[in-house]
Amino acid sequence: MSLIQRLRRRLFPPRDVIEGYENDQLIETIYRKTVAFRPEGDWPLVANLKAVLDFGGGAGIHYKLARQQSPGIRWAVVETPAMVRRASELATDQLKFFDDIQKAANWLGSIDLMHSNGAIQYVDDALETVEALCAARPARMVWYRVPIGDVARAEVQTSLLSNNGPGQLAADTDKLVKYERHWIPEGAFVAAHNGYQLSESGPDPRERGSQQFTFVRSTD
Repeated sequence: MSLIQRLRRRLFPPRDVIEGYENDQLIETIYRKTVAFRPEGDWPLVANLKAVLDFGGGAGIHYKLARQQSPGIRWAVVETPAMVRRASELATDQLKFFDDIQKAANWLGSIDLMHSNGAIQYVDDALETVEALCAARPARMVWYRVPIGDVARAEVQTSLLSNNGPGQLAADTDKLVKYERHWIPEGAFVAAHNGYQLSESGPDPRERGSQQFTFVRSTD
């Protein structure tokens, strides 16, 4: 995006607003940007892994990078029904999309890793979702960009449509996207990981006020 375009958006923010992650235009934007995305670099986290459950993985953006590190990896994305319907056109023998955690787990079988980057805060019941993911029994669970607060609370978050998904939109037109984001108490978040031990945690430098966590499955 050029400097002029950035200044124009700052001085004259868009007036059109779309609501929530089920919006067709938002889904289409993320889908098309993911298709066009060309990843670069390594991803040591997924090296030598065979099966990953990616919670909130959009149209498969993380898989595009993961397969460069581990070409044979099997990847199950758990997303909203609207995203699953659109992204399923990209499904292969190694990449599948699900709107249900258990169905994703059934397809993968033994799960090496549950990966989630900036998604758990947008579900209606974050702790219940964490418990459902734990029930799938991945060997390791890695969370990025989890908003942690002193108390549970919700807020309306606003972003530009063009900032959703990888890369940039070519068009000058843009819209505001509004959705509800939940702040999660750290103690409740950690406690929801029944059968897991917290191995690492700390501030996530990519998003102010958020943290990253790694949990390891307890010995069966």
